Amino acid sequence: MTPTPVPTQWSKVPTEDSWERDILNRLAFANLNEQRRARRWGIFFKILVFLYFLPFIVLLFSNTEWGNVSNLLEDAKEEEEIDSDGKHTALVELEGLISTEADASADKLVTSLRAAFKDKNTKGIIIRANSPGGSPVQAGYVNDEIKRLRKKYPEIVVYAVVTDICASGCYYIVAAVDKIYADKASLVGSIGVIASNGFGFVNAMEKLGIERRLYKAGDSKAFLDPFSPEKPEDVAHIEKILSNIHEQFITTVKLGRGDRLKFAENPQIFSGLIWTGEQAIELGLIDDFGSSSYVAREIIKAEKIKNFTTKPNYLDRFTERLGSAMASALAQRFSDTALQFTPAK
Repeated sequence: MTPTPVPTQWSKVPTEDSWERDILNRLAFANLNEQRRARRWGIFFKILVFLYFLPFIVLLFSNTEWGNVSNLLEDAKEEEEIDSDGKHTALVELEGLISTEADASADKLVTSLRAAFKDKNTKGIIIRANSPGGSPVQAGYVNDEIKRLRKKYPEIVVYAVVTDICASGCYYIVAAVDKIYADKASLVGSIGVIASNGFGFVNAMEKLGIERRLYKAGDSKAFLDPFSPEKPEDVAHIEKILSNIHEQFITTVKLGRGDRLKFAENPQIFSGLIWTGEQAIELGLIDDFGSSSYVAREIIKAEKIKNFTTKPNYLDRFTERLGSAMASALAQRFSDTALQFTPAK
């Protein structure tokens, strides 16, 4: 009769208890691994969220715009700290399109100008202009406010300094200042009015078999509708409107520039043409050449510049920059993809 082997500590006896224990161990290890994995992902997402909001935090506690090295250098040179009892030159930036929703809206410019005039240490004001123009209504508001503030604070001089361009509505605004400075290569003028109503699609609709259905009350309610045939009386009416606004523009410029404007010898000044700074000084559109720092130092005699331009709050600026960065990245991505699929010629 064969003896039954005695179990030792190394032997594995497959009992019901050991099988259940093995299952429990496996479940415990699986749960532990799942917790570790969840903890790693949690740490990863926390780091990701922190990096996402890091630029906003930097903007919140700094006075500079993120990622704009040229602005940093300019701020360091032109916008030094102002002593509490020292005189300074106030700076208001007129930048970009002049419209209600833009940085160069009448509300923002007027707010900036009022703050600059009201400051007790302001010796003179520079409007640094770099704009292709925009709304004549917005420009008119700012022009009127400059004249009102000059009358209220006669001891404070106001100068405009054109950088790259000051055309159309931009010139409408700066015509109200004491003197206008620019660079020889700056573009100045464009004293005219334009209305763009797109294109006419009448013939295209006929060829495509598209019928225009337009219901209106009032004979001229569909005035200049691009899907209807153009009417001579509509064109005459819009030209009359543009001429009226143009005359307002001309009158404003003449009042602002006075005898300095040589329009009698050069009637093309009001034709809508644009001129270089070198040509503009001969026409009386500007007074001299110079930069913002030159005017502050040599003309106003207050070298230190303090910026009174109304800026968006940090959150708006961060959101705008983030959106621009994402749009730029997407555009670059699509551009790269398009290049990859462009067939070789």
